[in-house]
Amino acid sequence: MNNLTNSLLRAAQRMLLLMSALLFSVASFAQTETGWLTSPDHPPVKTRFVLTGQVNTTDKTVEGFLEVELSGDWKTYWRSPGEGGIAPSINWDKSSNLDSVDWHWPHPDHFTLLGINTWGYKGDAVIPMTLHVEDVNKPVVVDAKLTLSSCTTICVLTDYPIYLSFTPSDLRIDEDAMYIHAQAISAVPKPSPLVTSQQATWDKTTNQLEVKLTKSLGWQSPELIVDSTNEAISDYSYVQTSMNIDGDVLTAVFDISTWLGDIDLSDQSLNVTIKDTDFIAEQVAPVSVGVISPVTSDLSLLEMIGFAVLGGLILNVMPCVLPVLGMKLSGVIAAQGLERRKIRLQFLASSAGILTSFWLLAAFLLILKLTGSAIGWGIQFQSPWFIGFMVMVTALFGANMLGLFEIRLSSGTNTWLASKGDNSYGGHYLQGMFATLLATPCSAPFLGTAVAFALAASALDMVAIFTALAIGMALPWIVVALFPGLASYLPKPGAWMNKVKLLFGMMMLITSGWLVYLLANHLPIFWIVMIVVIAFIWILARIKQVYGNKALAISGSLSLGLLAGGLILGSVTADHWSTPLPQDLAWQPLSNQAIDNAVKQGRTVFVDVTADWCVTCKANKIGVILQDPVYSALKNPNVVPIQGDWTHPDGAVTAYLKENGRFGVPFNIVYGPNAPEGIPLPVILTSDAVTSALKAASGEGS
Repeated sequence: MNNLTNSLLRAAQRMLLLMSALLFSVASFAQTETGWLTSPDHPPVKTRFVLTGQVNTTDKTVEGFLEVELSGDWKTYWRSPGEGGIAPSINWDKSSNLDSVDWHWPHPDHFTLLGINTWGYKGDAVIPMTLHVEDVNKPVVVDAKLTLSSCTTICVLTDYPIYLSFTPSDLRIDEDAMYIHAQAISAVPKPSPLVTSQQATWDKTTNQLEVKLTKSLGWQSPELIVDSTNEAISDYSYVQTSMNIDGDVLTAVFDISTWLGDIDLSDQSLNVTIKDTDFIAEQVAPVSVGVISPVTSDLSLLEMIGFAVLGGLILNVMPCVLPVLGMKLSGVIAAQGLERRKIRLQFLASSAGILTSFWLLAAFLLILKLTGSAIGWGIQFQSPWFIGFMVMVTALFGANMLGLFEIRLSSGTNTWLASKGDNSYGGHYLQGMFATLLATPCSAPFLGTAVAFALAASALDMVAIFTALAIGMALPWIVVALFPGLASYLPKPGAWMNKVKLLFGMMMLITSGWLVYLLANHLPIFWIVMIVVIAFIWILARIKQVYGNKALAISGSLSLGLLAGGLILGSVTADHWSTPLPQDLAWQPLSNQAIDNAVKQGRTVFVDVTADWCVTCKANKIGVILQDPVYSALKNPNVVPIQGDWTHPDGAVTAYLKENGRFGVPFNIVYGPNAPEGIPLPVILTSDAVTSALKAASGEGS
């Protein structure tokens, strides 16, 4: 009996020891990662700290990583955030048997928001770390606090507790964790033997830094980041102003700034992080003090002024100008039969109006830029107040050209005006102003390049570029002003001009209708219908007062006939015309993460940045995007159509445009496995341009 009892006791002891070993093993395994950590105050972000099980007993190191998952457009920052943001940090003070921790930072992405340049990560970010322990055979307690900054248009600073307990010598390899760690390590820049020399020169007088790098295989599309891990100069910001490639030598110039104290790079070394096609590296460059000659930009201010003149001239024939065609032609035809001096002054007045509008736009954009607001070409059409104002202006112009009202002045005022000469110069000046404002919602060839240069340049350069744009748009008017005899080649004035004037008045009212349609993006449809009905009743009432019952009957009958005819025609041919254009594409909302994910999956991405107020955008859509062969190509399952809507102010869309050096719409670009950086398309799309870019980006036919 005693033997049996002793046997049972020994068996129980062995069982307890086995269970204890199993529990210890499970506990030990569980302590190799924290699990996902979240904050109820900031759910878009979650993070975890993981050990891979890789231990180097000689160096007394343990490998692990910090993983951060950010949803939507949230991002966190690199070790040197740039002009804004805060780098992630961990306080390890409460930990035991832990000597130090090395962070290994993967190459970051570049972000621009409201003119502020930052470096960081979006989506899923993994930052490898090496833990240096004091004794690999003793337990390590990691009791730390992670402070993580995450931003969109706002920034949130969140703390996460990190707690792990493990003995390094007892750790086992976690295959999944090791794979994630290896993937992240492969994206960490390291010194490369291909970079045979690196030099950094600091100019104390200009506070500029010149970096020269020599790479044995040459350069293709390099990107550079300059920073330092030295706390004394870690707050310095380096903004690249120019880059030049001469054979194997790359020369870049950076402006240096800091929020605190004076700049001093004497006896310092800087990290130069390099990204080129299939190449990343990080070199340490000792700084020498000297005088540098800044690398000149590929395009000088004078060349940009030439681009601006061309862009303004081409703007005259863009679809955006169609609504003001009547206003322009009216001014040309009305000049018939006038003296050369009056023709010259009228056309100079219109040119002055165009110049004034461009100066006002430059001042408006400069104020937005100085206050840190979003800037872009045509953003005034995002404002319901501006659109409403233009509705009133165009409606008044149209009604005036139709003769539905006139401004009556006193006899004394009329006598004074008569004594001073022709009284229409002010009207031509206003026509030039409003024609410009109506013609600016869309980009044009050369115009986008000039505007991008202007918005990134100094205030003086911006005014110079916008003045050149005005001269380009006013050039046809300036030519007639210089050579007023050109007006004599047009048809002679006569009774026919009154009929043409009525036609132009109708065109201006159509412009008002288009602007009212744009208001539907800001006002309830009820008020839009009320505006249209009230305007229609007022027009009929004025027609009766000015032209009599006969004209009212004709106008009313014609309006009702057109409305009824349209309804009848629509109902009779419903089957044929129910879908005059193919169904719109299944657009995904604009997101850099969506673009990156699709390209990583081997798919091709077509990005369309558009706005309801952009006439060129509509022309591109109807004439190219919704027509074969482009439409069928975009319906291909391997093609992802992504659209950014700039109808309303949208910081993400503005930032995306700025990242691509654009400040207006339309903007189209194609990404793919063979074109991860994107292939920009021309402002006015063609089927050949789109299909060729899709093929090149996907690698088809290569």
